[in-house]
Amino acid sequence: MNFKSPFRPAQYVEHQVVTSILNGRYPPGSALPNERTLAEKIGVTRQTLRETLHRLAREGWITIHHGKPTVVNNYWEEGGMGLLSTMSRYSEYLPNGFITHLLEARSNLLPIIARLSADRAPEVLLTYLFKANTLEDKAEAFSLYDWDLQLLMTSHAKNPIYRLIFNDFSWMFESLALKYFSLKKAQKISGSYYLDLYDAIDGGGKDVERVVYSTMKKSVEIWKGLKGL
Repeated sequence: MNFKSPFRPAQYVEHQVVTSILNGRYPPGSALPNERTLAEKIGVTRQTLRETLHRLAREGWITIHHGKPTVVNNYWEEGGMGLLSTMSRYSEYLPNGFITHLLEARSNLLPIIARLSADRAPEVLLTYLFKANTLEDKAEAFSLYDWDLQLLMTSHAKNPIYRLIFNDFSWMFESLALKYFSLKKAQKISGSYYLDLYDAIDGGGKDVERVVYSTMKKSVEIWKGLKGL
């Protein structure tokens, strides 16, 4: 092999192919170079390339035609959750607006998840939310606390699909949250949110969905004001 990379060979192939698709080098409908050429270009064995391409094909990135060129799919139309999971690792290559769309989807999911978890494990959530009183006003502290809260909710919603969905995007949310919580406005909104959510759960839970949805919408608006999102 002739590349120098922190990745393992299969990861390196994924990185090279996926980023080339996302940055438009290989747009939807275009053909990838043949196996021999692409393997030499990337600097891996044909077997490693072949295995990675087959996985990307299963996710919906490409279609492999035996005896014909491998074609890049219209992945927004033909991909699935596996594709989204892979895509989340390449946030710097994603098109404008993707993060906003992702957060808008979260705005629709998380209020339901919060209500279900508040109904099933109110004391667990209250214990965690009480810790917000001692939260440091640092981006790292808010980022970790907020993401752990979301995962806690998904774990106690009693629907394993919610946790799987959020797990797929953990790397993206954790990294982008640092940028988000570098804003004092974002910290202030979230600080109020934790207090309001505590009161809503402690008061019986009927206002949980409203509190979560309201804050998620505010966070989307803040994201829209951040360059490139």
